[in-house]
Amino acid sequence: MSIHTSEERIERGPGSISNGDPSWALEKTVFSEDPEQPAEPRTESDAPPDGGYGWVCVGCAFLINAHTWGVNSSYGIFLAHYLSNDTFPGATALDYAFVGGFSISMALIVSPLATVCTRRFGTQAGLFIGVLFETAGLLGASFASKIWHLFLSQGLAFGFGMGFLFVCSVGIVPQWFSKRRSFANSIAAAGSGIGGMTYSLAAQAMIQTLGLNWAFRILAMLAFAVNILCTVLIRDRNKALGVVQLAFDVKLFKRKEFLLLQLWGFFSMLGYIVLLFSLPNYATSIGLSPKQGSIIGALLNVGQGIGRPFVGYFSDAAGRINTAGTCTFFAGLFCLIIWTFAKSFGVLIFFALIVGTMSGTFWATIAPVGAEVVGLKILPSALSIVWLILVLPCTFAEPIGLQLRTSIGDIYLHAQLFTGFMYIAAAACMWFLRAWKIAELERAAISKEEREQELRDEDFVPRERPDPSRINVKSKVQAAKGLWSWQRV
Repeated sequence: MSIHTSEERIERGPGSISNGDPSWALEKTVFSEDPEQPAEPRTESDAPPDGGYGWVCVGCAFLINAHTWGVNSSYGIFLAHYLSNDTFPGATALDYAFVGGFSISMALIVSPLATVCTRRFGTQAGLFIGVLFETAGLLGASFASKIWHLFLSQGLAFGFGMGFLFVCSVGIVPQWFSKRRSFANSIAAAGSGIGGMTYSLAAQAMIQTLGLNWAFRILAMLAFAVNILCTVLIRDRNKALGVVQLAFDVKLFKRKEFLLLQLWGFFSMLGYIVLLFSLPNYATSIGLSPKQGSIIGALLNVGQGIGRPFVGYFSDAAGRINTAGTCTFFAGLFCLIIWTFAKSFGVLIFFALIVGTMSGTFWATIAPVGAEVVGLKILPSALSIVWLILVLPCTFAEPIGLQLRTSIGDIYLHAQLFTGFMYIAAAACMWFLRAWKIAELERAAISKEEREQELRDEDFVPRERPDPSRINVKSKVQAAKGLWSWQRV
């Protein structure tokens, strides 16, 4: 298998080979080397402009994330309110936990439908459907009087809306950038952190002053206005790039590197959801006030909003897979060595800010890392599967976290340990993915040298192929070397 990242192309000119040109300024026609798709010519006019109107799309994606995932991040505030006030008689803590996970899982499970809708009717149509569902969900939650009403509104409808808005917009920013792809994508992803900070504080204030019902209604009006504006302004480049949008491309499961990408996301979400939804309630469990708990939740989102652009910037400089794996590991480490000992407001503030920069690394880097693994052309198809796989961890992570609580002592200790080790397991998957990438780069470099030598010698006679068993042994050796060698990937 040849390497097929979005920044590596082979010029089919007379003996000239172009590798890793981030500017995409190729004078001649270039061809994608995606083994899953037939080679199609790409002209210079189709190349990502690395800016221009792309920055408008970054701004739109930022605001969409702020008014989908950002609003959803404030669920920790709603959860603390539900648990403290027994808002819906007969509902258990597990019921409330499932509502938060249910909204995320619905956002992900609707991804194949959103992908098909985008392919048939266009990006704007999919985004508009998302706006309607999300607004209906928030308005419906304002009239909820039973727990099943909350499942249908804040869970199902809001989740569907968030899913359509996210899936239809997440692949757009990478289409406009090459050299600065991770940086631009991380700015867009930072919207969820900034939105989470804003709406965590706002939700707590609105619940206290206006009541739960009007808090939902105000969120609905704000989300509707902003998301409609972004729907009108955002533009994709699907036709220029010849993007393939399949709802479920089963051929991807034959590739071990794609499976490692899936496992990274699976374990990351098990840790991320518990951290995101449990931290405000953990603050109240150690004696802090609900207002202080909302501040802790908001600061976690501040860390994400401020940290993600830095993660993206260093991702472009140090390597996208390197950065994703390192940040994921440190998120787990911080949970184990700081969160487990955080018993005061000041320490929790420090923890929320520092872990916030690392905890949402998956969302900041999944599109650029996915492009490195499967290529830009089939990235939407790959992401559609990623969202489906994440349904399970997003649905059950917070219920697992609440079930791990004990009745005495450090009641959240087991949940804290679970969160830390899930992040570390995700980092291990990224470590092995890094080894695969290094081996692929080495094989691609050797293959290009051989082809260049053949062209130089005008040797068009097929050479004797080496023994497949020897190739397999060599591949294993290259993969083992990749675990320990330093390289920008």
